[in-house]
Amino acid sequence: MSNARKLADNLPTEGSLSGRNVIINGSMNVAQRATSATGLGGNADSYHTIDRFKLGVEGTTAGRLTMTQDSSGPSGFANSLKLACTTADTSIGSGELMVLSQIIEGQDLQRFAKGTSDAKPFAVSFYVKGNASATYVCELFDGDNSRHVCKTFSVTTDWTRVELSFPADTTGAFGDDNGASLYLQIFLHAGSSFNSGTLPSTWASKANANRAVGGGSFFDSTSRTFFITGVQLEAGPQSTPFEHEPVVVTSSKCFRYFYKAGYPVYLTAYGVNAIANIFLPVPMRAPQAMASTAGDAVQWGGNSYLPNYQYAYSYIAGTTAGGHTGFTADAEL
Repeated sequence: MSNARKLADNLPTEGSLSGRNVIINGSMNVAQRATSATGLGGNADSYHTIDRFKLGVEGTTAGRLTMTQDSSGPSGFANSLKLACTTADTSIGSGELMVLSQIIEGQDLQRFAKGTSDAKPFAVSFYVKGNASATYVCELFDGDNSRHVCKTFSVTTDWTRVELSFPADTTGAFGDDNGASLYLQIFLHAGSSFNSGTLPSTWASKANANRAVGGGSFFDSTSRTFFITGVQLEAGPQSTPFEHEPVVVTSSKCFRYFYKAGYPVYLTAYGVNAIANIFLPVPMRAPQAMASTAGDAVQWGGNSYLPNYQYAYSYIAGTTAGGHTGFTADAEL
């Protein structure tokens, strides 16, 4: 194969050379909340460790796991997301479900031209390994139009790159807003309510029974592990090499959804009260939950000098001294 042909195989067929990966923190470098969380699996529909990757659970799953930012990966990656089963669940109820997902804003998906005659295919790629061979399901779910498409993939004991090509969809456009439009989901455990139908290889109206057909259960053994890194979603019929970016760029993208400040924020006397001004590094997606380590109520503010959702303040009645040792702002999808 000529050098020119090799170069062409590594170039995207749609869009620009940079910024082609829609996934944020796909190399698992940023973990603001924690680097490890234990006892997950029951009612654990939340973000626990690595930024932008959510663990979703439905039903009364008996299985439990530990989720960590692991300091291992294939060549070129320093980190991965690791799941390790600590309590098995071999008696699977029909309504049980566990997925690992990233939820993407519609305004970041317009390049796919979904719902138009110019709709583009979706190329998904990632690196995975486990303690033994296993099969799981990757789903793209369009939350705006309740449509989905799925494919199975294999895991072995060695790091392998999975490359999945999903077809274009000329039905149902993504909303051009900050709402939850596309869910990239990996089904790791599912009951019959989610795996008794037929896996949709082309886009179709969502049917729960079709979502996890052919996938195994992560909770089948306490020795089960699942590692993933290098997650990428791009427009076009084929996957390209993972788009590495400076950690400051990845961190800034993560701050739009969750920001944890560990530095002191001191209160300024305001009559018989006190106020602390909090300036966020980037405008957040939306004004949602915000809390301080001192337990004070934190409110969103704004002025003519800062973009929307980049400034907040804490107003504490009857307090004239003291401060925060940190605060968090949460605007996750």
